[in-house]
Amino acid sequence: MTTIARFDLKLDADDKDLLSRAASLMGTTMAGFVRSAAKEKAQILLEQESRVTLSKRDLLAFNAAIQGAFSPNPVLQSALKAASKVKRA
Repeated sequence: MTTIARFDLKLDADDKDLLSRAASLMGTTMAGFVRSAAKEKAQILLEQESRVTLSKRDLLAFNAAIQGAFSPNPVLQSALKAASKVKRA
């Protein structure tokens, strides 16, 4: 079951008229139009913020780092040994 939450918004007359006309063109209410537009904008923003963008130089450095040989440091080697002992027990 979905919980309904309320959100009030104050607009100046010009903004309200703009949104009202746009909602009418879309065949929806002002509330539906604002809800849809805000949700779309929020999804775009969150998607952009969840991406990591690298310069070409940084991408090449990252790629070289992950393609290189991996050797665990002493702390990781110790943890791996301890984990393998726990699995056997």
